[in-house]
Amino acid sequence: MPTIAIVGAGPQLGLAIARTYGTHGYNVALIARNRAKLEDLAGELAAEGIAAAAFPADVLDRTALTQALKDAAAHFSGVDVLEYSPVAGLQTVMTTPAATEPADVQHEMDFQLYGAIAATRAVLPAMREAGAGTLLFTTGAGSLDPVPQIANVNAAAAALRNWVINLHKELDDTGVQAAHVAINVSIGTPAVPGFPTAQPEEISPVYWDLHATKRDQAELVFSL
Repeated sequence: MPTIAIVGAGPQLGLAIARTYGTHGYNVALIARNRAKLEDLAGELAAEGIAAAAFPADVLDRTALTQALKDAAAHFSGVDVLEYSPVAGLQTVMTTPAATEPADVQHEMDFQLYGAIAATRAVLPAMREAGAGTLLFTTGAGSLDPVPQIANVNAAAAALRNWVINLHKELDDTGVQAAHVAINVSIGTPAVPGFPTAQPEEISPVYWDLHATKRDQAELVFSL
């Protein structure tokens, strides 16, 4: 059975993506910081008939992240799809452009761009050798149209978007697909009153579409 590894797996979008791929016959490798929460998610998926396993790692610890993905590949005999969407949560201090210091952006670069690069390097060689695979990376829509309230987050997201689209170009004709997903809604509950909101189950099918039918597409923006 093919396998998707979800980096930043949580009870909202990560779980919805796991279910979407699981219903198409995929094993699911769940990667995030908290082992107990991951094992709860794996148990929930198992109860639905989806093979899932937990591989705890913090994306800021690139050695641990690399090892978690290698362990997932060993456990499931490979990783066919990588989805990268960790959420920094309370670790992030959000800054406006004028108030931003280099350290404010550095943390987000470590979390978003450098973590994504490390995850990619862990799985891409085997995908290249197989001539097949999918690499999916998630940001908010501020990677395209930034907002002053979260300038440091948007700057790193834009850097990740740039790198992913460039990776898509490099991988052309290799059989490996790289694509960026920008989410222009709040997920589950509105982050700002009046801002458009979608449920995770409404968003997760686009990740399957990019893998299954839109392999020439470097980017998809989800909005209502």
